[in-house]
Amino acid sequence: MRIAPTFNVALRALRRNKMRSVLTALGIIIGVGAVIAMVGIGNGAKAQVEAQIASLGENVILIFSGSTTASGIRTGWGGAGTLKIEDAEAIRREVPGVIGVSEEVVSTTQVAAGNQNWFTRIFGESADYFDIRQWPLADGAPFTAQDVRSANKVCVIGCTTATQIYGNESPIGQILRIKNVPFTITGVLTPKGLSPQGVDQDDIVVMPYTSAMKRVIGGTTLRNMNVQTGDPGQIAAAQQQIISLLRQRHNIRPGRDDDFTVRTQQEIAEAATATSRVMTVLLGAIAGVSLVVGGIGIMNIMLVSVTERTRE
Repeated sequence: MRIAPTFNVALRALRRNKMRSVLTALGIIIGVGAVIAMVGIGNGAKAQVEAQIASLGENVILIFSGSTTASGIRTGWGGAGTLKIEDAEAIRREVPGVIGVSEEVVSTTQVAAGNQNWFTRIFGESADYFDIRQWPLADGAPFTAQDVRSANKVCVIGCTTATQIYGNESPIGQILRIKNVPFTITGVLTPKGLSPQGVDQDDIVVMPYTSAMKRVIGGTTLRNMNVQTGDPGQIAAAQQQIISLLRQRHNIRPGRDDDFTVRTQQEIAEAATATSRVMTVLLGAIAGVSLVVGGIGIMNIMLVSVTERTRE
């Protein structure tokens, strides 16, 4: 069989039926393109979730106030102030394998420097926070444990906050006013990007939690705690021990719901992955429909072509 004459015959047939040829090719292109898009978007979403979870740090257990039925009312994470500073100290003392605990209070308010102001999130943390989150500084230095004990008016800011207020100027040593209280900036954090919830982690001001509770946010309870273990194999045991310890400290009787929530990075990752999995299934269904429609179109066009040449 000679290839060149056969190729020429096929090419002439395509030229005589341009619209039919375009529709056939379009069905193939749409179907294959949909499959490629499904795979690419699915893998991209998975990689993004993994990167966002990794930004929380390594071997981290997150403890949230609320998310239980307390007095007949169910609250969301951080919705009820049920965690105390003494709870964090007890976890440090009594839970084996724990190498760091960061008490956390959170608020959103306006900060100002000179004639510039910006609306941002305020995080009150312990000195362990930067090690737990594996969050190095791009410039300057973090606040210390002594700053936490003394409730000093110092803070570290994220790169988004630094850019919005100071532009290209170095903020180190500058005064940032938060609720009209002057705080000295000691450092600027390296960029982290979005959190698993899609929040800009770099739009932040971090200060000693004692300073936040005394001078900015108020209150006597914690919103969250970040706990770090020394080894991944200790996470499950530490999680159960933390739950038992907090139930005991909060006088929660057997059979009653917790007034706190304890989550590991793995559990948060699974919840985020479930969302991306739904999107992948949806894209797969769309790709499948596209392939079926394209296949039917190709089948019809081929049937017409064969029917027209049956006499030959």
